[in-house]
Amino acid sequence: MSFPFPLEDGTGLFSRQRSSLVVVGLSLVALCAGMIWLLGSRNPFTPAGYVGYLTRGAVFGKSIFYGTQRGPTSAGRRWLLDVTNVSITPYTYTEGFTGDEAVLSKDNLKIAFAVHTVWRVDEGRVPLFMERFSTTMSEGGHEKEPDAIVKVAYSNFIREPLRTFARDEVQQRNGLEVKDALIAIGDNVLNRIRAYAADSPFTITSVVVGNVQYPGEVADAVSRKLAATQELQRKDTEIEIERKERTKREVQAQGIANAMQIIRGQLSGMYIQHEAIEAQKAMVNSPNHTVVYIPVGPMGVPITGTFPTAPSTEAVATR
Repeated sequence: MSFPFPLEDGTGLFSRQRSSLVVVGLSLVALCAGMIWLLGSRNPFTPAGYVGYLTRGAVFGKSIFYGTQRGPTSAGRRWLLDVTNVSITPYTYTEGFTGDEAVLSKDNLKIAFAVHTVWRVDEGRVPLFMERFSTTMSEGGHEKEPDAIVKVAYSNFIREPLRTFARDEVQQRNGLEVKDALIAIGDNVLNRIRAYAADSPFTITSVVVGNVQYPGEVADAVSRKLAATQELQRKDTEIEIERKERTKREVQAQGIANAMQIIRGQLSGMYIQHEAIEAQKAMVNSPNHTVVYIPVGPMGVPITGTFPTAPSTEAVATR
């Protein structure tokens, strides 16, 4: 019997089966490798206002520094690539010195106050920050608490020196002088903390000292002194007003006296007679007038002067 196609022996069939197994095996290996790469690779993202500190991990061994990226951006998908985002935006922290932490001044007056500091991490020194000043690491590229890395670094490196400088500046002054020297104290603290942080990744923008509070008895004493001072100023004002009024009355009295002296010097009998005649003229020409009889002398001129009264009956009888 003959067949239209050749028969294969067992060897050829075995070869084809082995090739198929190899292809399947390689496919499975490639698939596993792809899945492993996909699971082990990441595309770390850094939001705006942050600088990302990129590290590349290893299955065996240690992670190494890969680079930095400023947000908003991502590095692209890479094998075992991770990021720790560090905020570079300004922070405002307040350090309070109240209660048991109030500071004794040079004259042993207990003063409560606060120090307000504005600072940030220098974006060009993020690697230095992460390698020497950071103690809180992120997990999976995300901080446990937003900005926790920066807050912990501030507490470890800036906070206590800043408080020490502030206490020292206040202790060098008398208590009541502190409230008038707040700007100078703030500038001195700023210069000292900047010098301290010169080689660090921290940039200190400003230091402001305020909220000064004195003990209650001191505040009451100052208030009483201020009230007494204001009362003295009020009395001084009243005394000055009285002095001016007295001067005014003296000037007025002097003016009246001078006027009377002038009148007395110019007043004579002829002047009075002239005024009487003028008054009679005005009365005659008036539609409503009253006639008054007065003693007159020669030519009908009114007599002015003092006239003796008539002698009494007792005086005549005596004569």
